[in-house]
Amino acid sequence: MAKVRNRSRIFVGAIALLTALPLFVVPTAHATADASCDPFTAPAVDDSVPNARDVLGIDLGERDVTTAESDRYLQAVSDASPKVVDGVLARSVEGRPLRYAVVGQEKWVRPGALENIGRQLNRLRDPHTPEPVAQQIIRDTPAVLWVGANVHGGEESGTDAALRVLYELAARTDCTAPTILDDAIVVVLPTQNPDGREADTRRNANGFDMNRDWFARTQPENDGKLEKLRELPPQMFIDAHEMGSEDFFFPPNADPVYHDIGETPLNWVYNVYGPAMQQAFGRFGIPYFNGRSYDLMYIGYGDTVPLTGFNAAGMTFEKNSEDPTAERVGEQYTAIWATLMAAGARDDGLLAEWRAEHLEAYRQGVAGELEPNQLYWNDGEISNPVPDIKVKNYFLRTDDPAKAAEVQRLARRLQRMDVEVNRLVAPLTVPDYTEYGRPPQQTTLPAGTLWIPMAQGQKHWVQAMLNENSYVPFPYFYDVTAWSGPLLENISGGHSGADLRPLAMPLPEQAEPIAQPLAHAPRTAVWQVSTTDSAAIESSGWLRWWLGEQAGLGFGDLTAAQIASGALSDYDVLVVPNGPEADAADSLGEQGQAALTEWVRGGGTLITLRDSSRLAARFGLTSATFAEPTSDIPGALIRMELDPDSPLAAGVGPTAWAMYEYDSVWSAPAESSVAQFPAAGDPDWYISGFAEGADQLHGKSAVVDENVGAGRVVLFGFDPNYRAFTNGTAKLLLNAITGPKAANAPQAAAAPGAWQVAAASANRMVISVRPDAADEVQRLIAQRGAVAEVVRGPDVVRFRIDLGGVNADEHPWARRLADDVASLGQNVVAISMP
Repeated sequence: MAKVRNRSRIFVGAIALLTALPLFVVPTAHATADASCDPFTAPAVDDSVPNARDVLGIDLGERDVTTAESDRYLQAVSDASPKVVDGVLARSVEGRPLRYAVVGQEKWVRPGALENIGRQLNRLRDPHTPEPVAQQIIRDTPAVLWVGANVHGGEESGTDAALRVLYELAARTDCTAPTILDDAIVVVLPTQNPDGREADTRRNANGFDMNRDWFARTQPENDGKLEKLRELPPQMFIDAHEMGSEDFFFPPNADPVYHDIGETPLNWVYNVYGPAMQQAFGRFGIPYFNGRSYDLMYIGYGDTVPLTGFNAAGMTFEKNSEDPTAERVGEQYTAIWATLMAAGARDDGLLAEWRAEHLEAYRQGVAGELEPNQLYWNDGEISNPVPDIKVKNYFLRTDDPAKAAEVQRLARRLQRMDVEVNRLVAPLTVPDYTEYGRPPQQTTLPAGTLWIPMAQGQKHWVQAMLNENSYVPFPYFYDVTAWSGPLLENISGGHSGADLRPLAMPLPEQAEPIAQPLAHAPRTAVWQVSTTDSAAIESSGWLRWWLGEQAGLGFGDLTAAQIASGALSDYDVLVVPNGPEADAADSLGEQGQAALTEWVRGGGTLITLRDSSRLAARFGLTSATFAEPTSDIPGALIRMELDPDSPLAAGVGPTAWAMYEYDSVWSAPAESSVAQFPAAGDPDWYISGFAEGADQLHGKSAVVDENVGAGRVVLFGFDPNYRAFTNGTAKLLLNAITGPKAANAPQAAAAPGAWQVAAASANRMVISVRPDAADEVQRLIAQRGAVAEVVRGPDVVRFRIDLGGVNADEHPWARRLADDVASLGQNVVAISMP
């Protein structure tokens, strides 16, 4: 059995909300310094540094500042204080600057000094730096502590709190600021999403949730942020959020935790910074919770990427967004100050431990050791332990010209997180080459194959990005459970545990692949079926970005009203992203439905993604039928088999990986199925990520291509452009838009009554439990006044709860319900939060 490790647990009960504390006092130049270095007393300050009222006419916490006010105040503090410098690390989609400030001793923020600090810290990350040199760097170089906020635009309070912390670090003349700045600099990034802040939306202007985009870096805000993190690598990254439910969350986090995160930063999070915040919040009677809701599994968050990619203490803070502004800002401020003070108390030990973690990662890589998965909060058994195998090398094959762009993109993504990537200059025989989802066998890899050794300081990130499986240890899912780069790109690769001595050269730094424009691109339109449903907003945003940035295709946007009025006549192809099919049908009305059907039968190509594919069944435009899933697959990559004769398979290969997330189960005639999930016993069957009850998918259709009159319908049972990072299946979508029809595609023959009313899969919370716990779950759901669709089986009872088009972060009670169900222990099969 895998080792189970439990961290200490400290709880504070529900006590009176914070009303008035010294931390809300506006500092003045006449306050007296506190000899105990207590940051939560009225500080003594240098009045040459302006406070917010001097610049903005308000105190921070009086109301949410605008993006422009945030920038103006940050600039004013930087201009006034020799301890602060500022800059712009990126431009948003709409061109707004992501302005940051660095506060530290004058000698560390003068011209050239920050660049030197970054260089020295990156030398500490390199295991090959001689130890005497490393020890000198540790003595002479400050740690780097990042405070980021407002990655979700409508979650504003972290911005105001971060600005207040910046001011006090620059202005305080008591002993609190030196406690931090004697051995560290602090990077303050008040807003990571200025467009979303201005629009009061969760997502950026492209419709992306940027707290799911960290490893893919598709959006300019995240890309610029990651580059600055590489320049000034952190030992701490705070990511300040808000949530829909009550109280305040800070670490320790819930299980599951991704297995290959180093123990050093986890120790900081669980045993240093978490207790420091518990002490501060307990002191002031601020209600909070730990160990629930927010996990450290998916490597796309603002905590997991710093943890895995930088060996930093990545931490998410969450405050109820409905509370008064002063309360929200005050509690964020309390959490940030408590954490910074705890870091400052560690002196240069922080860098020594950080260096040691990189050396340990290198040692593990040399030995081929994968870190085991563990339970850090919950008691119980690990049902999916990391296998006892050696992984010393990863390989990405380059001998398929059709996959050149995909290999280039993944290699660039690795290099831009400081991973060593090499190219074989001679063939290499590997005795135990284990291709993804295949058994090991001796294989000779050709020259040109990319070799990524695990023996490097970035070993944890290599495993996170190139893993075959994420080995989820605990059946609770705040997000998807698979994200392996080779599977997302659908490129051939694998691993080996052998001691190899390849003849190889470092791969030159790769550029981002550029789409080649098509000479005769079809006239393409996008119909976003809902402007309020979060799944529809995001899928449409991903699609528009991908069409323009990666596919190089122009497109138009249509509404249901425009479709009803005949606007489809101007287009050859209509792509309908994921969204609630019932809402889409209602918005079209009889006139729109007739117009859409007539356009398809007259020669148009209709392409539907995920839940929107039900429209084709509703309108009798497909032979395919669907059923509700009886499995628990909260976001896993499942291998599909492709019809090699289909034009959709051009450049894709015999298989591809679908991101399946509680999607409908489609059945279609064999001649209509371009892609299907392998039958039982087929060696192609493989799932990366968590899956329970997946047998229902054996032999089922994943992509259907049929003629409808003179037109065509291509139905995707999943989203082939999920988060705009499933590039392997996005190529199927590109072929559907731009490629020819299949010469022998069958005519759709919808069976009478084949369509059925069904609840949307997206934006549903799914709770699956053993029958013994079903009545208790029903009671917990009823307590919230909610109604759930219940699917009862002999071994599992599933509750599907419509969250009204919002995700769990924004919902008032979904997170609490999940926490209550999780306490049922072994009776829980899976909990999935949309």
